[in-house]
Amino acid sequence: MLMQRFQLIRREDVSGCSGTGAVAEGVIFSDGTAVMRWNVAPYSLAIYGSVDDLIQVHGHEGRTVLQVIDQPAPREFPSG
Repeated sequence: MLMQRFQLIRREDVSGCSGTGAVAEGVIFSDGTAVMRWNVAPYSLAIYGSVDDLIQVHGHEGRTVLQVIDQPAPREFPSG
């Protein structure tokens, strides 16, 4: 798998801090590590061992979802 960009989409703001909609953006690296940056002040950056870890912390029981922007590209391209 190659890197993939994502947005964190919050449907309901449980804490009242981040708002709703696209509240964060980030990248999933080829080893599964996820790095996320909030789109709202104080614009903090966080590193997670996996997307599952990120969702466990920020998913709020399905009220926030991770939307992948980049679909996986093939590692090998046809010759010709």
